[in-house]
Amino acid sequence: MHWFLSSPLSVEQLTVKIAGLSASLQGKKLVHLSDFHYDGLRLSDAMLAEAIALSNQAQPDLILLTGDYVTTSPKPIHELALQLKKLQTNHGIYAILGNHDLYYKHSKAEITEAMTNIGIRVLWNEIAYPLGTELPIVGLVDYYSREFKPATIFNQLNPSTPRLVLTHNPDTAEYLQEWRVDLQLSGHTHGGQIIIPGIGAVLPYHKKIIRKIPMGLRQLFPCLRKEFFIVDHWEWSQGLHRIGNNQLYVNRGLGTYFPGRIFCPPEVTVITLEKE
Repeated sequence: MHWFLSSPLSVEQLTVKIAGLSASLQGKKLVHLSDFHYDGLRLSDAMLAEAIALSNQAQPDLILLTGDYVTTSPKPIHELALQLKKLQTNHGIYAILGNHDLYYKHSKAEITEAMTNIGIRVLWNEIAYPLGTELPIVGLVDYYSREFKPATIFNQLNPSTPRLVLTHNPDTAEYLQEWRVDLQLSGHTHGGQIIIPGIGAVLPYHKKIIRKIPMGLRQLFPCLRKEFFIVDHWEWSQGLHRIGNNQLYVNRGLGTYFPGRIFCPPEVTVITLEKE
């Protein structure tokens, strides 16, 4: 699936302005990676190696990972971790978990341990300061976890302090408008995977389409058997968005689900910070 149904890898480069950014952080470079779905089917070793090489080529100050390292079983995380160990950065790698990383009760512990063992800091409703106290990194649990309680985290921060927020599901951006979020990094949507130019992602119309197909015919195609819910806000399925006073960037991810990607390449995101 990964070689037949995926598009060539794309590098998205953008500059994000942050109000009150310290002069010492001006020009700092972040690499954002998401939605690996490393399970032997949805992401090739070749594309993973290319993504790692492109990340290293960017010489990032910080690498941020926003979840879904596996699809169901957590076992592939051990092989993935061996590859992620090749990532190079000046101030470390910080990660959160996605909904697929919590598929089984033991998934969270196994994935967190594997990544911690290679020096990746997994944030679970935590704040980290790899770039200093002037730009904390907030790592939130998955939106549908019972532990998704951002108030307890944001209330630990001075409202005047700029911050980066890692949260897997971009729908959280609506909820997080209550707090200052200078840049939220998310994934989850795979960018929609199938994009019709001028219209956008096909997936929001999925239910309407499949309900018009006879059940007997739907049973012949796995992608038509279920009515999937992914996000409410498909308008935020990829790229940079202004949500109220906050900013959201959604990465299209590296892994690919059937029926593949059309006009929606997998991506490595390189973000340069600039004072507003």
